[in-house]
Amino acid sequence: MTTHGTGRRPVTAIAMGEHVAERLITPVIRRRLNALASVRPGHTVTEFDTVDLSDVEVLFTCWHCPPITAQVLDRAPRLRAVIHAAGTVKDHITDACWQRGITVTSAAAANAEPVAEFTLAAILFAGKRVVDIARTYQATRRDHAWDTRYPDLGNYQRTIGIVGASRIGRRVVELLEPFSFNVLVYDPYLAGDLPGARTSDLDELVASSHIVSLHAPDLPETRHMIDATRLAAMRDGATLINTARAALVDQKALTAELLTGRLHAVLDHTAPEVLPPDSPLYGLPNAVVTPHIAGSIGNELARMAHLALDELDRYAHGIPLQHRVDPHALLRTA
Repeated sequence: MTTHGTGRRPVTAIAMGEHVAERLITPVIRRRLNALASVRPGHTVTEFDTVDLSDVEVLFTCWHCPPITAQVLDRAPRLRAVIHAAGTVKDHITDACWQRGITVTSAAAANAEPVAEFTLAAILFAGKRVVDIARTYQATRRDHAWDTRYPDLGNYQRTIGIVGASRIGRRVVELLEPFSFNVLVYDPYLAGDLPGARTSDLDELVASSHIVSLHAPDLPETRHMIDATRLAAMRDGATLINTARAALVDQKALTAELLTGRLHAVLDHTAPEVLPPDSPLYGLPNAVVTPHIAGSIGNELARMAHLALDELDRYAHGIPLQHRVDPHALLRTA
């Protein structure tokens, strides 16, 4: 986005974890932030108790921002907007923010992109059995009749099941469009088919899909939606991909299925988030476990920062914001 000329520079405080700010606020981001806003000098705000907020109009936030409670708002009478350079705002936006009419924006759209890209790569690798073949090749160091050894090898006309028509789920469907896949999508709030996908109920999707990818939010009604019964219904050799939250899957039941060798899994989120050293998931040849890296990491943080700065630019110029958070939608989103 191009900055909309010279506008007013609202007083802005950076509120996030110190280590987050070190990675997010690069020199490039800092220069752009300073051009758009009058940034409160001093350290990044990591807690609000001892910070003077009396003149702050905008909070520029990211991961590990402390909760913005009614008590905090009492000390920030000029606060009008919280511009979040990451995805979910549930960890720091309280009911008091909505009650006082604070505008909240999120960079969830920017964070969705790397998750969708990770998912696409996982789907393509799973269909080609890349991990299995690589491990076998490294262990034997000779050629094999790979399509005989892995008779389900290949990505042509595979059925991919997308659980959750979230921002990420929809983006995955878009990325799958150039490939020869049959795509099913399940979401109880989805009315009609998505372009490139057919709606399905969850049980049909689980039983029909060669690869099931989870993109639903962590809500009471989604806890263990992939339970022992649905895992047992998955076709032999199917792959479960979870880049969402561990709570969506009965991890004990999944581990039991993986130990039989019948299913495969790509898990970017587990419970606990860092598995204990003796977890069998680490050593299973049919499980790929990654440490929650599907979302923005490394230079991908800049995408979220620039989206948030675009919103700050619009705010400073009185232009309608593009990524406002709807408090009512939070009841069924991440």
